[in-house]
Amino acid sequence: MDRPDTILIIGGRLEALQKAKELGLRVVFLQHKERLLPGQAETADVLLLVDYLDWDVTRPMVLAAHEAYGFTAVMTLVEQATELAGRINDMLGLGGTSFEVARRFHDKLRMREWLHDTGFESVGCAEVASAQDVRDFAGRYGFPVIVKPLDGTASRGIAVIRGPEETDDAWAELTGLRGRADLPMATFYPVDRFIAEEYIDGVEYSAESFSFDGHHVVVSITDKFHEGCVEMGHALPAILSEDVETTIVEHVVGFLTAMGLKDGVGHTEIKLSSKGPRIIEGHDRVAGDRLLDFMAVTHGFDMERYASGWPLRRLPALTGRPEPVLGSVTKWVNGLPGIVEAVEGVEELRAEEGVFGVDVHIAPGDVIEPMADNFGRHVQVLVTADTTQAAIARIDELIGRVRIVTRPAAD
Repeated sequence: MDRPDTILIIGGRLEALQKAKELGLRVVFLQHKERLLPGQAETADVLLLVDYLDWDVTRPMVLAAHEAYGFTAVMTLVEQATELAGRINDMLGLGGTSFEVARRFHDKLRMREWLHDTGFESVGCAEVASAQDVRDFAGRYGFPVIVKPLDGTASRGIAVIRGPEETDDAWAELTGLRGRADLPMATFYPVDRFIAEEYIDGVEYSAESFSFDGHHVVVSITDKFHEGCVEMGHALPAILSEDVETTIVEHVVGFLTAMGLKDGVGHTEIKLSSKGPRIIEGHDRVAGDRLLDFMAVTHGFDMERYASGWPLRRLPALTGRPEPVLGSVTKWVNGLPGIVEAVEGVEELRAEEGVFGVDVHIAPGDVIEPMADNFGRHVQVLVTADTTQAAIARIDELIGRVRIVTRPAAD
């Protein structure tokens, strides 16, 4: 009897498993023992529950699963597993993104050095191990200086140091994150090494893409709303002139080619600086904040579905960029520091026209501290409308209806 088309999926949402099953695929699901979500065990055909951050533990399980079930593709949409997917592809000769390419995306210093060596673009960067290293770097490139973890995520541990007088305090705060097991997702994103980068001015966007045998399609460009270094909202498709959009698309396509990505999702952050377009970061995984859900309705392109369907050619390649049919915006509401007593207005807001979702990430009794990264955001509101401009106006009209009631925490 012929084996059914089988895919190994590593981590991620329940929806990814469901969509793979809808495509007729048999799913071997490899999940971290701390991250199994409701419904995942029931949806997968095979469940492997292991600390997949440990290659020595994971490798024999993957080999046994491959022997037993014969999966011919590996897919992950979560950053902490992209290098693992590359190791498995290399080990079993499956094609797909290699470990080297995945590492190139994940390691921010390696990405910068690679882009410089290939002649794609140059942004000053160096690993730093002390406040003096940061000052020395600024002596070469000037202030402000960006300092961030070499392989971090979610805006954790990012500092914009604007002058020498800020350096010691900023460095002490950043290095204070090392070994912090109490931080959200600390198992997957521990803070250790840091890099300094030349400051890039300009407006930041992200490009959400999918690659087909080396042909890169930018599905949508996303505008961002920041509070400091933390992303507090997104709008897509971004409201751009044709020439600006063309500049972004061409630079992102060139970046993905230079990085060696051939297939699958991409999430690229880019600024249009005074020196021209410059990459801020690149990822071979999907954007966060449910932007993949937005793209499914705004552009009719389901990144999650394609991530499983394309490797086994269950879905056709895009031949061009999909035209948007809706606009969408998401913004976050944060409560004041203290103990949460109530989150009000959520159900009423969900019933409003155009509201795509209201996701609540806090509950009564939780302690709110000053926001330091993306994990410190509280309620996400998502809205769609006929255009992005209309969606922005609609969310600004509605978002004040969410109220997070807190009381001061006891000393």
